[in-house]
Amino acid sequence: MDIWSRKKRSEVMSRILGSNTTPELAVRRILSRLGYRFRLHSKSLPGRPDIVLAKYQAAIFVHGCFWHFHQGCRDGRIPDSRKKFWSAKLLKNKQRDRQNVIDLRKLGWKVLIFWECEIEKKPHSVETKLIKHLVKRG
Repeated sequence: MDIWSRKKRSEVMSRILGSNTTPELAVRRILSRLGYRFRLHSKSLPGRPDIVLAKYQAAIFVHGCFWHFHQGCRDGRIPDSRKKFWSAKLLKNKQRDRQNVIDLRKLGWKVLIFWECEIEKKPHSVETKLIKHLVKRG
C-alpha cells in the first residue's frame, strides 16, 4: 500500500530527473578531478550514455537502482502497489539497458556501468574502477 494518493505519487515521480542526477554529478566530478575530458548524453550513441569519453571510446552509464532494477540492492525492487505495471516497466528498462550495451560493444565502445548505491557507498571504488577502465584504453 502506498503512503500517498495516486495523484500525489504521480506528482512525486514526475519530478525525478533523468539526467544530471546526484550520482551522475559525482562521477563527473571524479572524472574532472582526474583530468579527463568528456561529453554528456550523446544522442548519436545507443542508449544516450550519461558520459562519453571519445578519446578512450568509453561510454559510462550511471544507473539509478530503482529505475534500472538493480538486483540485490535494497532500492532495486518492484513496489508493492501496481506490481504488474511496475514489473513490466522495470523489466523493459533492464532489457533496453542490456541491448544498449550490446549495441555499443558492437560499435567498438567499452561500456562502464555505475549504480547509484555503489556511488553513494563506495566513491573511492568508483575512482579506482574509472582509472582501471580508462588507463587500459589510453
